[in-house]
Amino acid sequence: MISLVDAAVLTKEWALNVGKMQKEKLKKESFKIDTKSTLTDLVTEIDLLSEDMIRAKIEKYYPEHNIMGEESDYSDKNSKYTWVIDPLDGTNNYASSYPIYCVSIALKYESEVVMGVIYIPELDEIYSAIKGKGAYKSGTVINISQKTALNSALVATGFPYDKKDSKIDNLAPFNKILKEIRGIRRSGSAAFDLVAVAGGRIDAFWEFKLKEWDYAAGELLVKEAGGEVYQTELEDEPLFIAGSRELAAELREIIESIYL
Repeated sequence: MISLVDAAVLTKEWALNVGKMQKEKLKKESFKIDTKSTLTDLVTEIDLLSEDMIRAKIEKYYPEHNIMGEESDYSDKNSKYTWVIDPLDGTNNYASSYPIYCVSIALKYESEVVMGVIYIPELDEIYSAIKGKGAYKSGTVINISQKTALNSALVATGFPYDKKDSKIDNLAPFNKILKEIRGIRRSGSAAFDLVAVAGGRIDAFWEFKLKEWDYAAGELLVKEAGGEVYQTELEDEPLFIAGSRELAAELREIIESIYL
């Protein structure tokens, strides 16, 4: 087993350096932007540069480990360890100079996430968790909120890139949940939403069609902060819910009542 404490220290350093680069590049506003799966699924040259920077560090310090990144092919070295990278979560925000975006890096041992780091460059907040060791914001322990009822909860969500053509566009759950809660937020970054849940700024979160790199680090942070994560498939599409046990159960009941 590698030292997860040492891995977390290195990962935080990598995330800080990548985030600093992203902030500097954003000020210049001259980067290249392309599309991927749809016209709303963007990738910038900064996404690619960010992932290259993180991959280079992993390959230097942990050359035998697998790497799964959003912007490049899976690097399978038949290791029990896999790094899961979302180098710039919130690309649509970043491309419009909207200051909500994150660097998200997680480490899995076999099928379980054992370490995760998320950095929010514009807030200069770094979040970290090691399995069984709690969740931290810039070195201070964080916990989820104590809300247990949706009618007093601030809830976050997002919409899939293929919402124009997909059977699952999140509109039906959105319309139903909106009437049951205190307020709704849509940041455009699942990593941002998950650290907001972990730190108690947001009480709960749900979203369809997330990829593993979107939630790997954030899932561990929520769990280590005392929260619960629920994952299932509805209409053959993945659903992710995070929050307190009570709020996650309420959200699950509402959403599943629509599709089951």
